[in-house]
Formats: sequence, C-alpha cells, structure tokens
Amino acid sequence: MTAESSQEEIDAPETESVPQELLHGAPVVGEGTDRTLFAGREGILDLVRALRADGFYQCIDLCAVDYLTHPCRPALPAGIEPERFEVVVHLINHSDRTRIRIRVQVPAEDATMPTLFPVHPTVEAMEREAFDLMGIHFVGHPDMSRILMPDDWNGHPLRKDYEVGRIPVQFKSVPGAR
Repeated sequence: MTAESSQEEIDAPETESVPQELLHGAPVVGEGTDRTLFAGREGILDLVRALRADGFYQCIDLCAVDYLTHPCRPALPAGIEPERFEVVVHLINHSDRTRIRIRVQVPAEDATMPTLFPVHPTVEAMEREAFDLMGIHFVGHPDMSRILMPDDWNGHPLRKDYEVGRIPVQFKSVPGAR
C-alpha cells in the first residue's frame, strides 16, 4: 500500500448500507414532525388513502415546483429520479399534531398525475391552480379548467420557460380622470 492510497482510504467517506425507512412503501426522509415521503405518480392515490387511514384527514396544501433552472434542488433519496416538475402535498393529522409532506416527481414530457380529489375534495382549487399556472394536468379531476388566468390564455405563467414581459396589457380610461 502506498502513502497515496492510504491517504485516499482515510479521506474516503465511510459508506454503510443503512436501510431506508419506508412508510406505506414510500421512502421517508426526516423524522418526527418533519417527514417527507417520496411517491411515484402511479402510487400517489394509494399512499394518500393509506395516510388518511392513519389519521391524516386534511390536505392543507398542494403546489407545484418547476426545477428547469433551479440549481439547488433539495436532495432526493436513492431510487428517485429527478424530473423537471414536482408536486408537493402537505397533509395534517390533528390527533397526533403531525404533518407529512409528499413530493412527487412529474416529467415535463408527460406533465400529468392522478387527482387526489376522491380522497381529499379540498384539493379541487389547488389542483386547478397548479394546472393553470404550471400546466400539470390532474387526471380524473372533476373540473380541470383555469382558475386564475382567462380561459383563452396561452401558456402557464409560473413555468421557468414562460416568456416574461410579453403580457398584453389593455389600459382603459378611468371615468372622471383628467
């Protein structure tokens, strides 16, 4: 063994195979009241149903993130491939006073995922907002129409590739103004 190879062994990080925690089949990061689950699109509805059975009766937030130009994406556990979009769902268990965050990777070439409406009807407006502003279509949603932008609006204004400054503004005169 040379001096260089022994120094490399000292500098190399120790790698242990730590079994990853799973909850209803989804990898978990964090502990206590700050836990994040990573679900696949195909299993999200089953996961949310299982969490509801565990006491997570309320969905308090659903939003979408576009990582097209974001250099500092939060770490993903092994086996979860990063995609351009991510849907983030926050559930709360009032009995235990705990919250869970679910992160779902959504590819740009197929920006769809199943609706959570059958389990949590309160997501109706939140899913419409994610569709309207980011272009993520929630399959099975009862009214997947725009909620903030006009019905004839082209594009999704919170996407990182949306052209800034090209919004046509129509000015109207104010009655009584000079």
